[in-house]
Amino acid sequence: MGITGCMVDGNLDDTKFNKPMPWIGIYIAAASLACLIAMAADLIHGIRGRKLWFPCKYFCLNATSLALIAVAVKLSVDLNTPMPHRHDQLAKVSSSALICTIIGNSMPSLGVTENKEIMMNVMAMWILVITMIVNICIQFVTGVIYVFWIEHGIIMFLMLILLMNMASSAITLPKMKHYLVLKYMIALKECLHQVEGEEEVDQVIIKLRCRLMKYWMMAHTSSPQFVLGRSVTCTASGAFCLLSTITLGEAMLRSYLAPWSMKFCAGNCDYKWSTILVLIIQVAAVGIGTIAPAFRWFIAINYRCPKARNKRTKRFFKLEGYWTEKLILIKESPLGFRIHNRHYRKLAHDVKVLVLNFCIKLQMGIVLMSKATQYVSIFLMCWILTGCYYCTKLKSKFNNSTSSISCSGTDSCPVARLDLRRFVLHLEGEEELVEVMMRDNRDATNHWVQVGEKKQPKYVIELLEKSSMLQGFKGVGEFDSDHILSLDARETPNSWSLPLVTLASIIVALPNIKNCSAKKLIGAINEGLPYVKFIENNLDKEGKLLKLRKAADIVWLGVDLYGKWLGLDLHKLSLQNKSPKETLEILADAAKIRYQKFRAKYDHICTKVSPSSWPIKVLASNSMYRISQTILLNHVSMKDDNCERLFEPLTAMISDIMGACFTNLPHVISTTCSNSAIEEREESVRHAVYILGQTKKIIEMIEKRAFHNFDLCLGTNIEDWRSMHKQNSFLSSVKSSPEDDTQSPVSKSSEVCLNVD
Repeated sequence: MGITGCMVDGNLDDTKFNKPMPWIGIYIAAASLACLIAMAADLIHGIRGRKLWFPCKYFCLNATSLALIAVAVKLSVDLNTPMPHRHDQLAKVSSSALICTIIGNSMPSLGVTENKEIMMNVMAMWILVITMIVNICIQFVTGVIYVFWIEHGIIMFLMLILLMNMASSAITLPKMKHYLVLKYMIALKECLHQVEGEEEVDQVIIKLRCRLMKYWMMAHTSSPQFVLGRSVTCTASGAFCLLSTITLGEAMLRSYLAPWSMKFCAGNCDYKWSTILVLIIQVAAVGIGTIAPAFRWFIAINYRCPKARNKRTKRFFKLEGYWTEKLILIKESPLGFRIHNRHYRKLAHDVKVLVLNFCIKLQMGIVLMSKATQYVSIFLMCWILTGCYYCTKLKSKFNNSTSSISCSGTDSCPVARLDLRRFVLHLEGEEELVEVMMRDNRDATNHWVQVGEKKQPKYVIELLEKSSMLQGFKGVGEFDSDHILSLDARETPNSWSLPLVTLASIIVALPNIKNCSAKKLIGAINEGLPYVKFIENNLDKEGKLLKLRKAADIVWLGVDLYGKWLGLDLHKLSLQNKSPKETLEILADAAKIRYQKFRAKYDHICTKVSPSSWPIKVLASNSMYRISQTILLNHVSMKDDNCERLFEPLTAMISDIMGACFTNLPHVISTTCSNSAIEEREESVRHAVYILGQTKKIIEMIEKRAFHNFDLCLGTNIEDWRSMHKQNSFLSSVKSSPEDDTQSPVSKSSEVCLNVD
């Protein structure tokens, strides 16, 4: 009986061993394509966001990307597969050049990585690259690589330099973050006080924009990705990455335009046609992936060029303390483990000091080499950049158009004359960049406000026109009555979003409502809920109302997509042509049944936690019951079956709840910028500025009609508003004094609201 895989003569049958190789080539091409798409996405994201230093959002250094990279560069580590043809040998070069591009492209992503993971990812990259270099050297000896020796040698040298730059940046980054966090806290204290250009401003929009400009400048200039992207190690890596791309381009041009300078072998490659596919995709990946590092290098030169001519060389090559501070601290610290023998303990400490002294010298050498690269680049590009600078200056003399901001861009405008220099956070050695960073990023808030203005919520604005702003949003106090008996001894609190979606669910269930009116209302809820959630998430930092917010999300998902409230078909109910009273009674009964069912099911949970932490369906059922019963109580005098008469007050109630919630927008927009972590701060500020642009008209509407001077530091929840309306109702039932009679309802409501804790 023969053995599987053996021929008749007993030899191993290896004829099928190389058949899967073209599929492996496709696998390599697919991994390279994934890298290409991620780098291209980062490129597009940087251009759209006007960030020409190109932060890493999609192609970050992590476990997933490292696995893709390992597959994409497999041709470089393949030791024994014959690669005879021109495209086979070029694919080896492109695979090596790709790793240089990946290192240079992904270096800023270290800024958004946690400190514990940074060194692990860098070590994984070191292992991969060292393996590649060793395997390429073995292929030199065995003859698998028989051309492009010089190109491979240059690219391997650039690999090592790029790796050392990455390790140098990874070691220094935690200390950079620490310095910038301290600077941010100092600048934040100043920003929270009214400064020049803000104290005499009464308009909330202008005051908020002034504050957001300061927040943006602080968040952007202290962003770890931007700090790393403008550092000398990262910008020098852009130059080395560009050199590797040029080396690959030289190899391709020489092989196709000067074929007589080299001789390629005949024979078959196991990868067959797939190496052509790999070559095409990897060359495209190298070309596209080099754009971002090259731009970082060029922008760094452009930033420093005006000052470099007047700056002494000795000062330019000064080594800042934060580059070696962490290594010095480790050197001076005791060992992390205990050795009982004093002699061996001393020996271990001496070895550690010796190793760290070498690392410190190496770190200093890497930084000085990067500074030298930048210094040489500046003087090579100096004439071109100087010419461009004078052309731009000459052009500005003929074009004196000012940026369109809310104060018309005049010098009397607080936004225009706001001094942002002290809000530019920088490290030692970056003093000359302060003016450039301030100039380049001053109009960023204006840009994102304008982008937001193009997407204003038109249905929400139309809905707010129906609110009782002049009466202090009285609908907030009317949707839930204290005269309704509770289903449980303990009363659940309210959130902003749950009453909104519950009232909208009731309107969907009402029969004979005009289709266009219902669609407009649903459109307004869909437009307004993201802002309501934005406010709730920032006001409820401790998560006390988290279950209520989740209940609102789940209820509205069912109502919006399927027309169902917890399984009850609202569209089917509306087609039954029942009277408004009957419809509300059906909803209240259905809510009560569901409440009792879910309450019994989760009784072991409900008895142990506070009502705000009850299961989602219990909270949703309780809200529907109370609101339905409240509407029945308040509209009991309605004798006809006209649902339009009920639709209008319910719509006004929704408008009042949404409008009262939106009074928190200035406070939330202001505070969300200062509460996020350093890695997320820039994105938080950009999102806040974008929301300001979207809700600018809403804030102006509320400021003009409701409160003529509401504070940026005010933040209230719906229970505070309900308490205020209860207090107003109580005061209105008491006989007013002559002094009180002279006070308008608007001023009373505004005063009470502004003094809510």
